Amino acid sequence: METAEPRLILVLSGKRKSGKDHVSGLIVERLGVEACRVLHLSGPLKQQYAQEHGLDLAGLLGAGEYKEWHRADMIRWGERRRERDPGFFCRAAVTEGGGAAPVWVVNDARRPSDLRWFRREYPGVPVRCVRVHASPRTRAGRGWVFVDGIDDAESECGLDDEGAEFDWTIRNDEADDRPMLGEQLQPVLSLAEEAAAGHRGDGHPLLMLSTDNLKYVKVNGK
Repeated sequence: METAEPRLILVLSGKRKSGKDHVSGLIVERLGVEACRVLHLSGPLKQQYAQEHGLDLAGLLGAGEYKEWHRADMIRWGERRRERDPGFFCRAAVTEGGGAAPVWVVNDARRPSDLRWFRREYPGVPVRCVRVHASPRTRAGRGWVFVDGIDDAESECGLDDEGAEFDWTIRNDEADDRPMLGEQLQPVLSLAEEAAAGHRGDGHPLLMLSTDNLKYVKVNGK
């Protein structure tokens, strides 16, 4: 299946409960679903893992305890698959989520190999990396609890030392001395809007969202 190339690829990364889903959702709200596609690298992983192990896919895709029960083994299984084929889940995510949209948002990059894959496969497309950061205290307030073998694994730490790779770092905390999330996201949104400009030809403008509504996410951030 061939997929049209986008004009911009935004790659989001961050720890569990940092708010990646929230940030990607805000980008989609700003651009509209016709101009933006969200690609989940974890989706194909969970689907394949569920098929091979006879598990409930909906449970693995959810945010409940079912996923947490299987998370450690699923991570190990995914690492073995990546060792054989580093681009397996990236290709699957593009096949399932890519489409004729000018902006793609990859909302859960975990490793340097994820960044390299998109840059290698789409050499003519700008690939911009957005790191979503939240303090352990903030993440704990959203339900995060450190789990040995998960939070110190490559799936959580693989991009910790890739600071030079990030075009923007978004601090999704409640700290009073940090800019509101909307202000931090403005350069990202401006670039995405520029890439999406002219995509719609039906006379309707792109959906806009006031940055006054783009505050930090308090609960259930991914």
